[in-house]
Amino acid sequence: MAATTISIEQDQFCCSVCLEVLRDPVTIPCGHSYCQDCIEDYWNRAKQKGQYSCPQCRQVFNPRPLLSRNTVLGEVVEKFLQSGAQAAAPQALAKPEEAKCSVCTVRQSKAVKSCLVCSESYCAPHLRVHEDRFRGKTHKLIPAVEQLRQKLCPHHDKALRLYCRTDQQCVCSQCAQERHKGHDAVSVADERATQQKKLQDASLKSVQRLKDTEKELRYAVRYIKHSTEAAVEESERVFAKLIRSIEKQSSEVREVMRVQERAAVGRAEELLEKIQREIVELRRTDAELEKISRTEDHVHFFQKCKTLQFPAKTVELPSTDVLQYMMYKTMRGALADLKDSLDESLEREFNRISDKAISLKETSIQSTSEKTKAKDTNIPYISEPKTRADFLQYYNDLVLDPNTANPYLSFSDGRRGVTTRSEPQPYPDHPHRFTSWAQVLGRAGMAGRCYWEVEWAGNGGVSIGVCYKNMGRSGAGSDSKLGHNSKSWSLDCSSSVCSFQHNKESVTISTACCSRIGVYLDFRCGTLSFYNIADTMVLLHKVKTTFSQPVYPGFWVGLSSTLRLCSL
Repeated sequence: MAATTISIEQDQFCCSVCLEVLRDPVTIPCGHSYCQDCIEDYWNRAKQKGQYSCPQCRQVFNPRPLLSRNTVLGEVVEKFLQSGAQAAAPQALAKPEEAKCSVCTVRQSKAVKSCLVCSESYCAPHLRVHEDRFRGKTHKLIPAVEQLRQKLCPHHDKALRLYCRTDQQCVCSQCAQERHKGHDAVSVADERATQQKKLQDASLKSVQRLKDTEKELRYAVRYIKHSTEAAVEESERVFAKLIRSIEKQSSEVREVMRVQERAAVGRAEELLEKIQREIVELRRTDAELEKISRTEDHVHFFQKCKTLQFPAKTVELPSTDVLQYMMYKTMRGALADLKDSLDESLEREFNRISDKAISLKETSIQSTSEKTKAKDTNIPYISEPKTRADFLQYYNDLVLDPNTANPYLSFSDGRRGVTTRSEPQPYPDHPHRFTSWAQVLGRAGMAGRCYWEVEWAGNGGVSIGVCYKNMGRSGAGSDSKLGHNSKSWSLDCSSSVCSFQHNKESVTISTACCSRIGVYLDFRCGTLSFYNIADTMVLLHKVKTTFSQPVYPGFWVGLSSTLRLCSL
């Protein structure tokens, strides 16, 4: 009997749920067949609510049908698989970021459309099943979206296409006509563009604020380092001076003790010499006594013995206890009291400095907070001083550093005044000394808000400014001349002209310089200002820059000119 050939396609043996070749096929009462796991998973879904329907024809079964494997269909499928008839490419699976088919159970395929009526998404095969089932009915299909139910109105199962600005929520067209009637409603696309623009603007502002804060913090780090460097340098100078003072006092105390020693030793040596002379005289007397003791002339013995003298008075020895008491009791006690007093003073001053440092830190933190707040509200932050009284709040009592002075400069008024002489002064060599220009620096560096005033006179003119510590000190070139390099700034004053100098660039100032000049430095803001001081303060020149390290007051004094730091 000739074998009958039947033409079959893969779709005839595919499960309409998983769209793959049937595995353990079962047939339900309506006649449709499915994989046993697929139909059980489909009926186990919560939305079945006790009524079990066919995924294809939607026939409802109640109670739940018992499932048994369709042996004949299983054998046919097995032979079909063995014959190699399965040649179609597998359905593409959905990636994590793509919408998944709501019907696929075992392996979820990529969804291509979503139905607003069914509230489900379908892959291509399941979409064909959906179209076949609801052919002729109006089911609104849209491009596949993930979690479609969340994008539908919970009251009307319609797409959320509008945004109610009054209630700030997405609504459907029916809600806009009912629950949100009269409200300000726009399309979700328009509102999304508006909100996205606002978020982008907020992001840009936030980034800019963070950048500004980062800039402020970086500057604060540099400012703290510079301020600490200036303070440490000044403290080292003060402690070095204190140590020299203590060493001087130690030397003087040592000299006092040596003087007392020499006086006591001198008195003891005088007594010793007297005792030695008396011993010599006594030995001579003993020899005379021995001589007359051997004579047999009794009358001669009596005549000679009357001339012999033996002193009975002893020499009064110096009191070593007094010296010992003075040296080891009085002096030691006095030095111990001095040490305790010095320790107490140092501890008291250290605590005072620490308290002031903590107070300054809190003030700095508060100022930073206020500055940030001022930026956010466009309020100016701590304006510059306006009146001389305002400037005097930042007054610095300057003293000139003799180790930097050019040999032709002569000091006066406790190193506050300086004059250029025609003859060099006997200063010792020092690496910080200016060798060519008649210049001198202030004793301490500055890294905050500082103000000082200078009086000058003479036809030679003067220069008043600031510089970095590492500015050149030797040579006749511009590297060591105040205001003529990148490390210094100066105001040149003379009876005929006034100019500002920095890095070989000169700015002529139309206003003539007075004999009294005020200098204001705001290290953090990078400003340096020069003022004429008379009945009123008149700004001569102001420069804006960025200081990279502490600056020192610097001065050049022309021949026969004088300059004096004002004490306010």
